[in-house]
Amino acid sequence: MAVAEQLNSTEVLKKMGRELTRMRVLLVDRHSSARNSLRVILSTLGVTAIHNAGSTAEVLRQVKGFPFDIIFADYHLEDGRDGQQLLEELRQKHLIPLSTVYMVITAERAYQNVVSVAELAPDDYLIKPFTADQLQSRLARALYKKRFFARVFEHLDNGAYLDALAACEALQGQEELFHYDTLRFKGEILNVLGRYDEAKAVYQEVLDNAMVPWARMGLAVALRGMDNLDEAEAIGAELIEEFPQYLAAYDFVASVREEMGKLPEAQEALLKASERSPNNSARQRMIGDVAMRNDDLDAAERAYSKVLERRRGSSLRVIDDYTNLSRVMLGNGHTEGARRVTQELRRDWRGSRQGELAALIMDSLCADKEGEPAKAKQSLEKALELHNELRNDGLAGEFSQKIAVDLAHACLANGDEATAQEILGKVAAEYNEDRGMIAQIRGVFSKTGKEEAGQTLLAKVSREIVELNNRGVLAARSGNLEGSVQMLIEAAERVPNLQFLVNATKAIFTLIDRKGWNEPLAIRGLRYLEMAQSKEERNPKVISARELCHQVARKYGIEIVQGGIRSPREKNASGALPARAS
Repeated sequence: MAVAEQLNSTEVLKKMGRELTRMRVLLVDRHSSARNSLRVILSTLGVTAIHNAGSTAEVLRQVKGFPFDIIFADYHLEDGRDGQQLLEELRQKHLIPLSTVYMVITAERAYQNVVSVAELAPDDYLIKPFTADQLQSRLARALYKKRFFARVFEHLDNGAYLDALAACEALQGQEELFHYDTLRFKGEILNVLGRYDEAKAVYQEVLDNAMVPWARMGLAVALRGMDNLDEAEAIGAELIEEFPQYLAAYDFVASVREEMGKLPEAQEALLKASERSPNNSARQRMIGDVAMRNDDLDAAERAYSKVLERRRGSSLRVIDDYTNLSRVMLGNGHTEGARRVTQELRRDWRGSRQGELAALIMDSLCADKEGEPAKAKQSLEKALELHNELRNDGLAGEFSQKIAVDLAHACLANGDEATAQEILGKVAAEYNEDRGMIAQIRGVFSKTGKEEAGQTLLAKVSREIVELNNRGVLAARSGNLEGSVQMLIEAAERVPNLQFLVNATKAIFTLIDRKGWNEPLAIRGLRYLEMAQSKEERNPKVISARELCHQVARKYGIEIVQGGIRSPREKNASGALPARAS
């Protein structure tokens, strides 16, 4: 019999003893009376460190100030959002660790719909009304599971996927109750690491015993990684058919179809998911992006409008939310609406130079659309001046490259083709694998009647990238590792795209592995890794590079920490080295 089955909730909580009394709890509910009732129940269990939040804004403020062991969130929140969306936000932004117990509280009549629409499953659900004994039982189970997977969660929070995989494998066979949970974690980690054959085998083992949706989704992800796009799409489509509330399947199918070049079908899948869960801002943003590429400007405008509406007044808003909507409004001929959005951008981002830059660019594009070339030029000149200031201050990388493309658009519209070519060439090289960014660049050339110039520029960028990469690869194959490292460093400095940043990082730490620890070189490699992670943190290539860095550092007794590196003798000092190099 499993250990958890031998222990009832009271025994589990008693076993934890003083540990529970030291736990910090956050109660999230619109109604203070509901929070007070739950506080009373928790106090009978010895919990005294209890915080309250009546809104998502208050939740975000509190989790940034305190580490919480347990969060209880009502399903219906004050701003039309729900407790599961809040969990997704907290997880994606790494505001709470995986070890935090997160429970959603919901009414019984809504339970089935709540569970089926779950896009990021909480640890458990509490169905109202519930008793103290029911809460105690559910809490005991959740805490026991968190304790069982503690090492796995710790490594995942630190991004150490190989260590997490080893910890997961060590747990296999220890607890029958968590057998499938262990396999699920293992499969997900293998997929993230890009070890798709092994992940496929894990999910197939699960499916041989139970046809659970998450295992079929994991199998589809593995097949996609193995370039079996047709089969991956088919599995995703079957999941949608059999489990229409399983929204992750829609997003997956859409991404596969986009990769296959089936953009209208990708948009269709996203729209169907949006019908079931209209308040997911991330999905609405994806709909807007795909609709723009499909030239479905009405759908794009609706989607981007929803994003801005959901983010208005939120700390989660970004400048792109305003410019995305302004851009599509201009394309739709809604210049007055684009003006209003730009005014809102300027008001909401008052004091931000990046916000002012974006507003000036939109001012220029609006004036050009309205047939006022003098005003368009005046706004463009101010924008270029501010852009140069940001670049000189080393802040050019802190604003969206979509906005950089808009700046180039304004340059082309005002006859400054040289500046536009310079800007677009850099963006195209840095984001050469981003289909959406390349499509936006093509669109700018098309709108300004410069299609041929655009084709020439993109072809030139592609050739240069291939040539730069080949030089480093050929040097490595010839055994000239030092030469290869130097060439890849030059490539990463010249074109800091994901491919070159990862290649340079791996080459640097491979050289260190063979030749000995080189601190300045290691710091440079970590800077490239940091830049790659900022572009696509969960890309298997980026994760592979990160694992290599940690593996080599450990070989020399060096620890990689956030912001730099330190040797064992420095662990109790405050001298972590900055991850920067000239």
